[in-house]
Amino acid sequence: MSTITPEIIDNIISQVIADSSITECPTCSKNHLRPFSYDAANDLVSFGASRVGVVAPTCPPKYEMARWIDHTLLKPDVTRDEIETICAEAKENNFASVCVNPTWVNHSYKLLRGTDVKVCTVIGFPLGATLPEVKATEARQVINHGAQEVDMVINIGALKSGDLSLVEHDIRSVVRAAGRKIVKVILETCLLTDEEKVTACTIAKKAGADFVKTSTGFSTGGATVTDVALMRKVVGASMGVKASGGVRSYDEACKMVEAGATRIGASASVEIVTTGKAGKGDY
Repeated sequence: MSTITPEIIDNIISQVIADSSITECPTCSKNHLRPFSYDAANDLVSFGASRVGVVAPTCPPKYEMARWIDHTLLKPDVTRDEIETICAEAKENNFASVCVNPTWVNHSYKLLRGTDVKVCTVIGFPLGATLPEVKATEARQVINHGAQEVDMVINIGALKSGDLSLVEHDIRSVVRAAGRKIVKVILETCLLTDEEKVTACTIAKKAGADFVKTSTGFSTGGATVTDVALMRKVVGASMGVKASGGVRSYDEACKMVEAGATRIGASASVEIVTTGKAGKGDY
């Protein structure tokens, strides 16, 4: 870990102040406090911060939205060429991560090494019905292959059966196996009642997960603004909320962010940041 000097602290503070100016939003023309830059956040993390809290912009412009997106390709028939395409797109657009099936983690890691784009993968996907020990082993294996974030599916049946100790054990097993890597807990909200969504979010937070996530994209529905808002209300400001499933445009992504999402999972990522409502200027 680097040695922190007063000069370094002054430089970081100066960058935070400079990058947090009041600016006119290119979408709604209102003035918002622009969050400090990713460079400033990365500096703080490099000096030991495990979390950096910021106020999300009401409607981030496209050049910022890219860093909120997990560029996702999880179809069962994905080819090596398709993986190489999405990794190239992720580098070009500077997405937060690529989200791929475990078999493609190592190849994606090699393609993205040296960039700011992380490799995300899925655990117990898409049903969530595997044993906690299997999910933990899978998490350790994908991390050894280069995964920096893991999105695990909860045991949906256990939740709906009221076996909350199993749900917590399931999540905690992956969190422990992942160590310092980011863990996102997929609730599959389309299969849950509101009460079950609240319970799942509460357990995920208790078990030490970093994010709660709406959907796999493989069930009967995807992310909704209502679900994102509910999840944000339950987990508060200390956890991330990922909206995933059916987000296909910049406008839709903005609605999720306004509801409380801090990450977007999408396969239409390039379209989100290059087309749609651009407001003042094309971002």
